[in-house]
Amino acid sequence: MPAQTPIPTSTTAAKSSNQTAQTLHTALLRRKEVEHRTALSRSRIYDLMGKGEFPLPVRLGTMSVAWASNEIDAWIIERLQNRRVK
Repeated sequence: MPAQTPIPTSTTAAKSSNQTAQTLHTALLRRKEVEHRTALSRSRIYDLMGKGEFPLPVRLGTMSVAWASNEIDAWIIERLQNRRVK
């Protein structure tokens, strides 16, 4: 019987993959979904990214990107917390 090699556990994998993916519940959102969630246009999203005021996307391939859902959610929550009540 061949010797079995240990399978890395999620704890081991998480320790070796720095803090980029903090949780497995984070989804990747394509641009249309980001536009829908934020009510921003494509041009406004890229304008804010250029100013450092919006999360940067993750490259999925040579011509596709997506945003981490937890970063988009945090951006929305920050907007809600900073609104002024008259």
